[in-house]
Amino acid sequence: MPPRTPLACALFFALAGQTALAQQTTSSDDIAELDRITVSASTSRMPDSEAALPNTITVIDRVQLEQQLAVTQDLSQVLSNLIPAFSPSRQKMTSSGESLRGRQPLYMVDGVPQSTPLRDGGRDAHTIDPAMIERIEVIHGANALQGLGASGGIINIITKRAPRRDGDRFHEVGLGASTALPGESDSDGYRASYLFGTRRGAFDFVGGLSYTREGLYYDGDGRAIAVSGVQGDLMDTRGHDLFAKAGWNIDDDRRLQLTANRYRLQGNGDYVAVDGDQQLGIPATSVRGDQEGEAPSNRSTSLTLDYTDRALAGGYFQAQLYWVDFEALYGGSYWGDFFGDDPDADWFDQSQNASEKSGGKFSWSRGDIAGLPLRLTLGLDLARDKTYQELVVSDLDWVPRTVYSAWSPFVQAEWWLGERLMLTGGLRHERGKLEVDDFTTLPVYNGGQFVAGGSPRTSETLPNFGAVWEATDALKFYASYSEGYTVADVGRVLRAIDTPGQRVDALVDLSPVVADNREIGIDYDDGRWLLHLAAYWSESDLGSRLDFDPVAGVYNVSRERTEIDGIEGNVAFRFSDDGRVGLGYATADGRYDSDGDDRVDSDLPGINISPDRITAFWEQAWTPSVATRLQASHARDRDFDTRGVRTARFEGYTTLDLQARIALPVGALSLGVENLLDRQYIGYYSQTRASDRDYFAGRGRTLSARWMHRF
Repeated sequence: MPPRTPLACALFFALAGQTALAQQTTSSDDIAELDRITVSASTSRMPDSEAALPNTITVIDRVQLEQQLAVTQDLSQVLSNLIPAFSPSRQKMTSSGESLRGRQPLYMVDGVPQSTPLRDGGRDAHTIDPAMIERIEVIHGANALQGLGASGGIINIITKRAPRRDGDRFHEVGLGASTALPGESDSDGYRASYLFGTRRGAFDFVGGLSYTREGLYYDGDGRAIAVSGVQGDLMDTRGHDLFAKAGWNIDDDRRLQLTANRYRLQGNGDYVAVDGDQQLGIPATSVRGDQEGEAPSNRSTSLTLDYTDRALAGGYFQAQLYWVDFEALYGGSYWGDFFGDDPDADWFDQSQNASEKSGGKFSWSRGDIAGLPLRLTLGLDLARDKTYQELVVSDLDWVPRTVYSAWSPFVQAEWWLGERLMLTGGLRHERGKLEVDDFTTLPVYNGGQFVAGGSPRTSETLPNFGAVWEATDALKFYASYSEGYTVADVGRVLRAIDTPGQRVDALVDLSPVVADNREIGIDYDDGRWLLHLAAYWSESDLGSRLDFDPVAGVYNVSRERTEIDGIEGNVAFRFSDDGRVGLGYATADGRYDSDGDDRVDSDLPGINISPDRITAFWEQAWTPSVATRLQASHARDRDFDTRGVRTARFEGYTTLDLQARIALPVGALSLGVENLLDRQYIGYYSQTRASDRDYFAGRGRTLSARWMHRF
């Protein structure tokens, strides 16, 4: 299903002098069927709702996803290619610095949270292999639909499903390879996947396994791109995924489903980085060598039990129990005189984030309340997140074991006034407790400070309300207000304490981050034109900003007032049954209060907000068996200032990708060329952070081939 796309682009173009990109689909049937966008109940919390939520929504369907996976296997890059409001991918294992509308999104898989806000290690985007994904649903902007973490929006990854009809079964085989152009022997990557699905009577099953091996990446000048030895990389890695989903339709109304997934992405550690020179514009590179310690890795294991009853007390009941065990290992570095007892010592260590999440989500929804065109949803969410960051060599906790427990009742209503106007509104009450035992900070950097533990409690009531007016069958207007809730990066706050006599209960930096999102938008769809325009404003009285400490080489958390506003627009035109073009644009302005006077006066840095972006595409079916897609992405120049003094500058860049799909007698072959023109550029994150070590070039021209067959 294509994403929602609002109108008034003519006004947008006149005001901004820019154009915008529509999210794309290759199916003319999808275009014709676009009436009201729906997302799954695991995303919207409103099952079986026919109405469009009063928010900007992007649904990346299976066709779109397969198009993008022909070019890149990086899910962050997929999101960036299709959503201009999402920041450029870092092309690394870490997603730190990747934002949606200038704030952190909440990643989920089938409604199960993957993000680790207690210690945001930036590994949320890599917890499942793309071969196991059916589609991706994105709600833009701060909201509390899913509780903790969605200050920038929700990115819900929906996994593959079993066949719909009784007696059907399928086998799906995928083989792929990639290499730099011109060819480099150590740039070759390989991947393979297999899925099996079946439905027999009341039972259904889908399961799969995958294996990937990535080579080294090269930039547009033919130089090996530097590996991110500490944060982790997607190149020079190997990974595997084991996935299974079993369902039982107890009767026509009740269903039980169990899902399990085991994912691991492991660096090979065959290369080491050579620092670049940011002042001279020389990017960091890689040379063959053994990384000290164990190479960075991601490991995620999850179990999810879902139960639905479509006829409980005349309504739709759904319950979900989940458990997620996640570990993110980072590369090592030298810490100097770590224990403070040997001035000549240079201690080597590396850290690992560990997070164990468990919880339950329960909701009951019923329409036609009291005979009125009213749908009411009642729910309760329970969550427990235990997170810590350990040093694996010294066996010390860099971030102490921190437990966040919450229970959150909510109510959501949807009321149709006639056939054209829908009103929505709801409340979510979040009650949370953060538990931290007494601990001592590391001896290096902050002097081994003793910190008294505590159990600070939070209580927030988070409203949302909105309206959708369908002026005609083609034209819709919407407006909304919603609040999102998260915690600051608690781990960064706790590990950075360098003042004696601190108590956890007295730390203001542990106060929650409440971000609002006001939005207005217009949608238009007449079967040939799809147009969208949305404007939004987001504020936090006590926001959370990452601030780089060049001495310690780490980011710390600063709590200040933040304000972000922006515009998103896109337009697509189907000029024939076989061809479609589109343009998209997103601009955002983010400011924060640097001097504590409650007035914003400085630009949010690049790690906190994305550049203005323009994207474009052209899709063409040349024959019934051959289709292509050409897409472009341009990140515009941006200056950053602190109280009127320029502190950083981003030099924009443009990349072009080409994808072709060819139907074969057996299966289909997808060919993709990333960075078709072999443009040499430095990534957005690297340009906006003053570090020679992380001055990474973007990936140069890369050829990918992918064969898939379902039978």
